[in-house]
Amino acid sequence: MRRTGLNAAIRLGLGCAAGFGAVVAAAPASAKWMRVTSDHFVIYADQSPAELEKMATRLERFDGAIRYLHRTPEAAGAKGTNRVTVYVASDVAAIRKLSGDKTIAGFYLPRASGSVAFTPRTGDTGGMPQIVLFHEYAHHFLLGNYAAAYPGWFSEGYAEFVSTAAFEKTYVQLGVAAQHRAYSLLQAKPLPAATLFATGQRMTRDQRASMYARGWLLTHYIMFDAARGKQLGSYLTALNSGTPSIAAATAAFGDLRALDKALDAYLRQSRIPGLRIPYDKLPAVTVDVTPLSPGAAALVELRMQSERGVNRTTAQPIFVRAAKIAAAYPADAVAQGWLAEMAYDAGSDGEAEAAADRALAADPTSAQAMLYKARVLVRRAAMAKSSDPAVWAVARRWIVKANRQSPDDADALEVYYDSFRAEGAKPSAPAIAGINRALELVPQDPSLRFEVAAQAILGGNNAAAKTALQPLAFDPHRPADNPAARLIAILDSGATGPAAMRALTKAQGETGGEAEGGGGAAPPATAP
Repeated sequence: MRRTGLNAAIRLGLGCAAGFGAVVAAAPASAKWMRVTSDHFVIYADQSPAELEKMATRLERFDGAIRYLHRTPEAAGAKGTNRVTVYVASDVAAIRKLSGDKTIAGFYLPRASGSVAFTPRTGDTGGMPQIVLFHEYAHHFLLGNYAAAYPGWFSEGYAEFVSTAAFEKTYVQLGVAAQHRAYSLLQAKPLPAATLFATGQRMTRDQRASMYARGWLLTHYIMFDAARGKQLGSYLTALNSGTPSIAAATAAFGDLRALDKALDAYLRQSRIPGLRIPYDKLPAVTVDVTPLSPGAAALVELRMQSERGVNRTTAQPIFVRAAKIAAAYPADAVAQGWLAEMAYDAGSDGEAEAAADRALAADPTSAQAMLYKARVLVRRAAMAKSSDPAVWAVARRWIVKANRQSPDDADALEVYYDSFRAEGAKPSAPAIAGINRALELVPQDPSLRFEVAAQAILGGNNAAAKTALQPLAFDPHRPADNPAARLIAILDSGATGPAAMRALTKAQGETGGEAEGGGGAAPPATAP
């Protein structure tokens, strides 16, 4: 189910989305919607194959460049897992209608069922669509490859640092000056290092913009100064070991006022350094561009709205429209699989099951159809308060089938674990192993972090719960009274069992169970 609201989405670009917005304008009848797949991305767009191949190649080279920067090759067996699905809307206006926010240039949602990003095809935004997409993919990359918590200034500063990547004829350049932060860097009053390193403080809109800008500057400085790089390593090690941020920063960097002066001098230098990475140093890029089936092409605009995030109310009109369209394509497995999801989100379980059955008749390997068949059966059994083991076994068999079809699909692992909660039963050992594996596969999903933390607390392992929650505790987009940080403090106080679970349940209630994490939205970037 695609949840929506402030706690379900990480808004990016130029502001914070305020909820579900108006529908995206329909594509022209002549549009040829395509699906592009590569190692790390799936792209849906009504563009030419040549344009989409260029876009996918650039995205893959961006991934390769930051892997090269950090000497982080693809983990064995990880290729093709945890892809980001990118939906390309017609323009910035369409993105803003979809998000409900008039100031953004794109947005991203991390989740076990598949992280998604929305970006415009065109728009007079000074290059911001690419910067926004790269900024958010940097968060996706950082959380996906390094098991550590990062303070706001670094998570955002790093994302800003790589987001300005420039693609030349034979190389990609990282560290290009953040011109979109010029005002905050050159004219606004900068945040001092002591404020950057402080955690949990409330910031005004201008201060947040300064945090992004000054975070970019400090990250840039560290990236091109070996001694400062070692200091960063010492700081992060201390921070992740429980040392308060200011104390860790002072121990690692020394006098923070002296660091401010060094940053000011770095900004004033005549030339900002950059890193050129030749394309021949990067992995070869393989891109597959295929046209969508007629049914999928007819539904893709509604699919974008569904992927944006829905609740029972906003899902209903999407499902009603989709059902009318999909009726003409009963043998289109993709269209029927999408319809099954839309129907389920709208609470129309009979229609969801029927659509899943049609999808499976057309494509018996459709993992999406299997999972929505399972979701319907689980919800039906839960609503009936069934205590019949056979009823629950039938539902779980569909989840197991989906898992066997896609063993590294975190969604199936989460659905299996959640089926025990729906039954009111203790999760089995395979279910517990599965939810932990799901977080390994999609560490960007905040809701998975809360589920893993809850299971760890139930198992008496507060240390594992804290590890799961720590990335959320440093998220600069969360409120000053950060529920994840508060829960960690409660665990540190020695709370266990029921007391810790009550605190976690309260924290989940405050975040909708799907807290923001992994980076978030870039605030306004105003040029002078």
